[in-house]
Amino acid sequence: MAAPSGSQRRSLYKLVGSPPWKETFRKRCLERMRNNRDRLLSKYREAGGNRPGRAQNSFLVQEVMEEEWNALQSVENCPEAWTQLEEPVDLAVLEEIQQELIEQEQSIISEYEKSLQFDEKCLSIMLAEWEANPLICPVCTKCNLRITGGVVVCQCGLYIPSHCPDLTEQRLRACLEDRINEHSTHCPHTPTFSVTEGTEEKSSLLMSCLACDTWAVII
Repeated sequence: MAAPSGSQRRSLYKLVGSPPWKETFRKRCLERMRNNRDRLLSKYREAGGNRPGRAQNSFLVQEVMEEEWNALQSVENCPEAWTQLEEPVDLAVLEEIQQELIEQEQSIISEYEKSLQFDEKCLSIMLAEWEANPLICPVCTKCNLRITGGVVVCQCGLYIPSHCPDLTEQRLRACLEDRINEHSTHCPHTPTFSVTEGTEEKSSLLMSCLACDTWAVII
């Protein structure tokens, strides 16, 4: 007879009268894992993007289970069944919840890796287009920039008065590529570009990234 799947095992535990704390513990562990997504990804990046090889080396599963276990035990009016459980049943349930948390952890990491791959692809395409074609506006990423007398303009409405009369497309292209490459050395996400509204000072072209909370003035 084939072994029951994870969802089938959970149903079996419920059918035999599983104490209510078990499902509460499971839900709270899963919720804590979701809420600690940034913490998990930080640990993943610190490990150099390498996934743990064994369950006991998972990034957050053990911490999450211990934190929720302690929190659940400290709840007032804890069910009497808590102290009456048989050890084999406890271990079976905890192992099941641990495996579900490991799967959720891997799912979060997989989603993050796909996002990185997409950002890397977008960055490669953007740089390739800049190298192969006339300078593309970094704000709208569709139209070509024109630079006349140091004034930068685009059909999308971008207009940056002259900061440097001898500014050329080649110089601006090199500056953009340098900034993007510099950013990519410490952050895998694709930065965005915007124009400041000039009042007393002239408008400027800014590069920013919400992922790493950095910004830089291009011109």
